[in-house]
Amino acid sequence: MPMLLIATALQAATASCAGGLCDAERLRPFLTRLRQARDADRPVRILQIGDSHTAGDQITGSWRTLLQARFGGGGRGVLPPGRPYAGYLTRGITAAQSDGWRVNGIFGAAYAGAGAPAIGISGYSLTSTRAGATISLTADPAQAFDRFTVCALTGRGAGQLTLIAGPQRIDWSLDAPVAGSDCRRIETPGTTTSAAVIATGNPVTITSWATERARGGGVVLSNLGTVGAQLIHTARADDRVVARELAEYRPDLIVIAFGTNEAFRPSFSAAGFDADLSAQLRRWRRLAGADVPMLVLGAPDSATRLPALQRGEAGDSAACAGDPAWRPTAALAVVQDIQRRRAHQYGVAYWDWGERMGGRCTTIEWTRGAAPAMRGDHVHFTKSGGAAIAALIQQDIDAALRPARP
Repeated sequence: MPMLLIATALQAATASCAGGLCDAERLRPFLTRLRQARDADRPVRILQIGDSHTAGDQITGSWRTLLQARFGGGGRGVLPPGRPYAGYLTRGITAAQSDGWRVNGIFGAAYAGAGAPAIGISGYSLTSTRAGATISLTADPAQAFDRFTVCALTGRGAGQLTLIAGPQRIDWSLDAPVAGSDCRRIETPGTTTSAAVIATGNPVTITSWATERARGGGVVLSNLGTVGAQLIHTARADDRVVARELAEYRPDLIVIAFGTNEAFRPSFSAAGFDADLSAQLRRWRRLAGADVPMLVLGAPDSATRLPALQRGEAGDSAACAGDPAWRPTAALAVVQDIQRRRAHQYGVAYWDWGERMGGRCTTIEWTRGAAPAMRGDHVHFTKSGGAAIAALIQQDIDAALRPARP
């Protein structure tokens, strides 16, 4: 066994795991709030950042539905502003965007490079210099809200935004002597299902927006994902903007859900991934504050038919018995082991997604049948598969909610 995996096994043995959830005691503040969610004076807020598994909202959307059915609906939560890319999917709201906006994102075609307007926790920002450029949203009745929040960049010469939520309307000047980030809220007298942001002709950059039922309990689950991204790409988000948004949105739990794209990286290096993960866990802990619980979702089981990805620095991966053409990438087990070890080291809870699916090569069975749980790429989940994963997560959260036996 490679020395890295030996060290991982020895250190992981010190973690306390039940089902797929390890070090659940580190979630105690969140679990305490969740038990009291229906009687609370504000929603319990879960904020998940991740890759396409998060962006597609198949899993997070199903988890949101389970949580809100049991603990009450607190609103839709934080979202990237407008419609930042083609094929952008949301559950619970419909977002619209006029012409006149430029997008910057942490990864892919949206990434505008150094010198572009700053990005926050959503992974995207929208910039306009066109008077009247508008973004808007319409919530499903179940996601009606009484608080609408917008976060934007401030600075010398910045323009003005008009924020509208239901019957309420405010004008917000972003002009400030020093470049920075700020957020504004609209509180409506009752719940509403519509909101909009209108730009003036001077430069404006919006980094996120959110809807919630601020008066009362329930749960909010925000999915902030970027298709194709790795955790290291979140470093392209500006620390000052992220810190301001986290202070505004006040999550009770931050979920970090990466690893699939790292495991498919052709130039994967265990040492490089280990260093990147460690740095980002420290960074998110610093930005969120030591009192905010965090949960790492280990990379799910996946497979590939590409021989180049089936070979790696730790050797070749073995074929899956159900279909010898498919194998996990050589890096997948290494990614999962490092995630478990570093989560434990940095005081973060860990959920073993791959094992809860059934272990190595589970994708072969998950892609079969009349209603497959995974798509034919052996990476992404169908609607039914997303619901199944959400149910497994909630099952382990429920087990952690139950009082310990004397």
